[in-house]
This record gives sequence, structure tokens and C-alpha cells, in this order.
Amino acid sequence: MNILKQKARIELDKQLPLMPWYIEQFIGYKLPDLSPATLVEYMRDYDIFLQWLIAEGLSKATSIKEVTLQELEVLHMESIDLFRMYLMNYKDIPNSRVTVSRKLSSLRSLFHYLSQIAEDEHFYPLLKRNVLAKVKIKRTQKPKDTAARLEGKLLQDEEIVEFLHFIDEGYGIQIAQNKQALYFYERNKIRDSCIISFILHSGLRVSEVVNLNVDDIDIKKRLCYVYRKGDNNDDFKTPVYFRTDAIDYLQSYLDLRELHYKAPRREKALFLAIANGSKEGARMSKRAIQVMVLKYAKHFGKPYLSVHKLRHSFATDYYLQNDLYKTQEQLGHASPETTQIYAHLTDRTMAEAIEKRQTED
Repeated sequence: MNILKQKARIELDKQLPLMPWYIEQFIGYKLPDLSPATLVEYMRDYDIFLQWLIAEGLSKATSIKEVTLQELEVLHMESIDLFRMYLMNYKDIPNSRVTVSRKLSSLRSLFHYLSQIAEDEHFYPLLKRNVLAKVKIKRTQKPKDTAARLEGKLLQDEEIVEFLHFIDEGYGIQIAQNKQALYFYERNKIRDSCIISFILHSGLRVSEVVNLNVDDIDIKKRLCYVYRKGDNNDDFKTPVYFRTDAIDYLQSYLDLRELHYKAPRREKALFLAIANGSKEGARMSKRAIQVMVLKYAKHFGKPYLSVHKLRHSFATDYYLQNDLYKTQEQLGHASPETTQIYAHLTDRTMAEAIEKRQTED
């Protein structure tokens, strides 16, 4: 069972009744193809849009559930442009262009469904006029641009070893005067090193790490079995290789997992944490892993080093030794275009390697 997908499905079922009937219908239509987490994001986008319509007087509804299809039909392009500006200056934290484009894209998917796919009892489209069809959404994340933003923010070569060594020892030296921080560090450092090492030597997503169970690991074959992002088949886990470098960290953690984290027999999760007030270990959350990585990264002198950048660090190194399609398969990318990020990232690395070789010759 995919734990994160199950939590997203619970959230989806909780929020769906608050939406207008036509959005409920759209979500039901998309459910076989998109993950519950993606659909939860869609509904958050729709909530913002419908709340904005009410606040601007573009709907007479008193709640988002009451916004009618007729009110969507009579929207002008000027209204969509104003909504775009609203998103770019949203509350105290403006949305980036990427986020604005994603929110408009989810809206366009809804309007397309209502105007081109869904029908009323007389076989007419539910939405007679689709103003979002006029909206052009520029591609904002080209592989080359993404690579440029990542340059200098990843771990390379010996930095991977240095970061893991810092978690093993250096961090403890830095916080030696803080007894409480030192206590939690000593209790969790083997687990933390294992998680970070595993990502750096497999390229797994944080969601895939969270979902790992003990029986998903085959140390002898250097394989782990994961639910891949976007795969709605809960009966199949994809085998993913990890490097030999991760084995010692993994074995050290497994040796103490049950006793150290007081794992009950029913708990199959690989990575555990003991919450305040609890006596038993439970599956470590996605947020807990993200916060843990940022904590070490900040003290290491690389505060921008997130969990996802650990994955990027692995992928860049892996791509240097393999081709595009092997990298795509290892990372679980649906499209090779996404994997092209690492082709651009390694351009400079390969150039430096050539210069180094020429100097040595």
C-alpha cells in the first residue's frame, strides 16, 4: 500500500464535497489517470480561483460550492488577466511564474473538460463558452534553464563523501554545547546518514523513500522496490538499483532499527521516527525527512541543498557514466525531456574533466 497516496486520497475525499458538482465530476473523470496528490493540488487551485471570483463580485455565490457554470461562461479575458496578476502577488508570498503557469494549466484542464468532454442530458457541452481556451501558457521550465538554476547547488565528486562524513561526525562537533540537540543527533544520526546516503546512491524521490518498507530492500542484489510517481497501480513496485556505497549505511541502520526505534511488529516501514509522547516508532513523514536534510545542509554550509537536490546530485553523476535512457529509467522519469536537465548540467563538468586530463598529459 502506497502510504502517501492513501493520505492524499483521504484528503481528496475530505475536500471534494466542498466543491461545485461539476468539479466533483471532473475529479472523478481524472481519478483513474492522475494521482490523488495531483488532484488535491488541482482542488487547491480551484479553491483559490472560486474564492477570487466571489471576492471580485464575479459570482453571486456565498460559498465556492454555489459558483455556477453560467458564471464561468460569461468570464472575460480581462478577468483571467486580473486573476493572473492576483496570483503573481498572492498574499504575502507571491507565486513564481512556474507556479502561476501550473495553476492556470489546472484551470484550463477543468474548462477543457467542461466544454469539450462533459455533456448535459441533451448531449450539449456543460460549458458553452471556454474563456481559458484563449489563454496561452508558456513553457517556463526548459531543461537548459533548470540546469542553469541548479548549477553550483549540487554535491559533486568528493563533496558527497564529505557531506556524509559531516553527518557522521562534523555536525555533532558543531552542536556539542547544545545538549538537547546533541541528544537527538546521537539518537538519529545512523538513520539520518542511511537516508541521505540512500538518496545519494539511488536517486530516489523523497516520496519513494517514505513509502519504503523493510521487505522492499534486497541488499544482496542491491535492489529496492518502490511505488513510482504517477503510477496508479498499487499492485506493482518498480525495482530500482542502489550503489554498493549505500550498503554499509543501510546495514548499520537495519541492525538497530527494531530495538532503537521500538518498532511494533505491525510496522513495516523502513525508516522510523518516535514522535514526542509516543513509545513506539512509526513511519517517518515526508516533511520530517525534508527538514532533517535542510538541518544538516545548513550546518554544512549549503543551505540550498534540499532532498530533491540530493536526487539531482546523484543523477548528474549517474548521467556522466551512463546514457540518457538509463538515467531516465533509474530516476523514473516519464519523459526523456525531463532527463535532459542532466545533459546540460554535465556539459561544464565534462569540459572541466577534459581540461584536467589535458593538463595531466
